[in-house]
Amino acid sequence: MATYSLNVAGLQRELPICKVTDDLYIGAFIVFGDAELTVECAREMLKLVPQEEYDYLFTAEAKSIPLIHEMARQSGAKKYFLARKGPKVYMPDPICVEDRSITTAHAQKLYLGSDDAALMKGKRILIMDDVISTGGSLLAMEALVEQAGGIVAGKIAVLAEGDAAKRDDIKFLAPLPLFNADGTVKG
Repeated sequence: MATYSLNVAGLQRELPICKVTDDLYIGAFIVFGDAELTVECAREMLKLVPQEEYDYLFTAEAKSIPLIHEMARQSGAKKYFLARKGPKVYMPDPICVEDRSITTAHAQKLYLGSDDAALMKGKRILIMDDVISTGGSLLAMEALVEQAGGIVAGKIAVLAEGDAAKRDDIKFLAPLPLFNADGTVKG
């Protein structure tokens, strides 16, 4: 399997290049099970936005959960929020938005319980993700924050993939290119 050598947060990792469509391949960045990568990326992401500029961290499940937890642990935050991919019995009157991600074959919905939404109301929310590519997940999380009455204080990620690296509304640790079927970087 072809790989892409990535240096992020002072660490070197080999990302497997995976097929999304016949003419689009991505470098799969997975923090699950990599405690060293999770700790170092969380440390560096906390430097992207000063803690006094936001009240809470917010992400969507699932790949960024270890990162947001570690960011909360390192910063001393007592609470962070997760948008869930399905309503849970413990979520009172959840609000919902639709999300389309490059790594998901179909549209999915993101949910936030009204209890968490109430805590977000009037608060500055820092949205974070592991990889920003098309921005679909970010838009969905922004919509949830707005429905809850919160204020988007910023958007951060470990990696900005493809054209996302050209955006000026996000902060990230490193760019990640898109790939051709032969493993070469897309022009």
